[in-house]
Amino acid sequence: MKLIPTFFAGAAFVLSAVAAQAEVRFGVMNESYPPFFAKDASGEWHGWEIDLMNAVCAEMKEKCSIVDISWDGLIPALQSKKFDVIWSSMSNTAERSKVIDFTDKYYNTPSNLIGPKDQKPGATAEDVKGKTIGIQVSTIQSEYYKKYFAGVAEEKTYQTLDEAFQDLASGRIDYVFGDSLALDAFLKSDAGKDCCANMGDVADDKEILGAGTSGGLRKEDTELKAKLNKAIAAVRASGQYDAITKKYFDFDIYGAK
Repeated sequence: MKLIPTFFAGAAFVLSAVAAQAEVRFGVMNESYPPFFAKDASGEWHGWEIDLMNAVCAEMKEKCSIVDISWDGLIPALQSKKFDVIWSSMSNTAERSKVIDFTDKYYNTPSNLIGPKDQKPGATAEDVKGKTIGIQVSTIQSEYYKKYFAGVAEEKTYQTLDEAFQDLASGRIDYVFGDSLALDAFLKSDAGKDCCANMGDVADDKEILGAGTSGGLRKEDTELKAKLNKAIAAVRASGQYDAITKKYFDFDIYGAK
């Protein structure tokens, strides 16, 4: 998860809703992850995932708020009821499904590697042999590394992708491995466009990389899951999903593999 500069502070962004029955608290990673979510200097939340959240909450006619938590703390915080749904570009994987439930997917993109422009493209074990790969902790890419690249390349872990990007740009590591849209946003930034390029997508492994990005829920919250799935479907059917997506992407991120 799957990008780039900044922050989050703990406040909640409250949405207006007609006939709101209950507050639904959405858990978001406390690292900026453009174009999906980021908090600006005035404290306002922005991004594709935030726009989609607003549309889903309007469909549910619920009052909603955002709670920010570190990436590796999202599942524990959900289980301890600090919020109600993880809405933070989390992939629905078999391993995570052992402890939490998921809504229907709301987008799906591949994982890939980026590296210096003068590096030969390629994303296989042979291509990364002897290299150092930067990976954010507690991600599907970290699990993928253990299965396909461990013993071939060295893993360097980071709390945030920002830190990995900085080391890549300065030449301290050879690759960053992550979600393709997150890495592409870095490549389009001032720091990324001068130093780095896309090395290619890794081979798919649905058991590790998952079946798409979804909202994460406590297993007992079946009523909320049903409401969220109904709202996600309604937002797609109404054309709102496509309208939101076109503000950020020039391709279909829902159907991407």
